Amino acid sequence: MVFRVISIIVATLLSVYIVLAAFFFHEDRGGKECHDLQVVIVDSLDEHFVSESDLIYILKKANLDPIKKPMKEINTHQIENELLKNEMIAQVEAYKTPSGLIKLEVEQKIPILRVLSPRGNYYIDNLGTTMPVSRRYVAHVPVASGFVEKELAVTDLYKFALFLQDDDFWNSQIEQIYVHPNGEVDLIPRVGNHRIALGSLADFGSKLDKLKLFYEKAIPKVGWEKYSVINLKYKNQIVCTKR
Repeated sequence: MVFRVISIIVATLLSVYIVLAAFFFHEDRGGKECHDLQVVIVDSLDEHFVSESDLIYILKKANLDPIKKPMKEINTHQIENELLKNEMIAQVEAYKTPSGLIKLEVEQKIPILRVLSPRGNYYIDNLGTTMPVSRRYVAHVPVASGFVEKELAVTDLYKFALFLQDDDFWNSQIEQIYVHPNGEVDLIPRVGNHRIALGSLADFGSKLDKLKLFYEKAIPKVGWEKYSVINLKYKNQIVCTKR
């Protein structure tokens, strides 16, 4: 009987302790302030479009700087949404730590094409959206110039730039893309003093396959300086203009 009473008392005290401990732990966490903001820019070694100071400035301007604010009042989703307004940023993850820290993991956009024309000066990223030119960093990507409308840049030129990015040979060979008023395209190569008249961007893959074969079979015999224009507009043939 005595043992049963002692067991009941111990169990009751243990339950009260657990409830009180949980209450005080919750109160402690709820009242804790954020003492630091840690920023990790995932691909900062390759791209330098945004910096830690840029992100802090954005948060301060929007009154979202978490430092010295109670952790329970910090809205990480609001922080993420505010930073994603920056056109240089592709993805943001903000989260709290039990030690009173706010951590930001930021992924920058990846430019694959630079548009430089009277219609605009900007990059196209790997998701097909535009991003502004940075004063801090210049990406080494092909340049599209001439009569480049934005609709063309985010559709056909975007697909062409993706193709270049995925093909080591053409990525190293094609330096510039020039768009004529009628929509036809010329390519300026890095190697060889000639112009490639691609015509429209339709079926560009097979056109460049023909050109690559021409490079492999004909150029070793005649040399890179033989032709001023290599024309790929016509189906199943390559028309060359001698210098």
